[in-house]
Amino acid sequence: MRILIVEDEEHLAKTLKRALDKEGFTTDYVTNGEAGLNRIEMCHKDYDIVILDLMLPKKDGLEICREVRAQGIRIPILVLTACFGVCHKVTALNIGADDYLIKPFSFKELLARIQALLRRPRQVLPIELKIQDLTLNNVTHKVERNHKEIKLTVKEFSLLEYLMRHPNQVINRSQLLDHLWGYDFNSFSNVIDVHIKNLRKKINNNRWKILETIRGIGYRIRDDRIV
Repeated sequence: MRILIVEDEEHLAKTLKRALDKEGFTTDYVTNGEAGLNRIEMCHKDYDIVILDLMLPKKDGLEICREVRAQGIRIPILVLTACFGVCHKVTALNIGADDYLIKPFSFKELLARIQALLRRPRQVLPIELKIQDLTLNNVTHKVERNHKEIKLTVKEFSLLEYLMRHPNQVINRSQLLDHLWGYDFNSFSNVIDVHIKNLRKKINNNRWKILETIRGIGYRIRDDRIV
């Protein structure tokens, strides 16, 4: 799951990014309203949720929310702000924000609200993914093959989830880096190769190799049911 933080307090943005990354999310942040709106307009299909401050330079959060919804972009928006007046909350919710949390806040509460938004039926993506005898549950973070649990690291789980949401599609390295490590990650790193190698060892077996490398192009989860 990928999150965009639009927050002008860079220290807070970095702190949230580190905390959410540890929870298995891939997190990017921008520090002004114009950059936030541009990123949402251009890349909203790459994100699962936006955490949006209201008091931003160049363009405030209410304007961003209003313009995003006017364009028909339905990505969940969680407002995170020091504006505690009821009128601010009512206005934000009325123009399309999905939830509203006031600073200072508990990270556990923020995480719970994020997870609640991601469970809403707005998403057409199922909570449990299944390809042949391999299943992945995004709520319990449990992966099984032939009813036997497979222990994955946080990044391995995120990598497998992304590939399973695109069965039989060849996903290239740039797509994986952007989605799982963020736009600013070093594209020459071998981190993808390392994680793919480890994931392949854990989920492939002699009977059926579900994770394939398409040499020179990328990687694919094979689902023979929909070929």
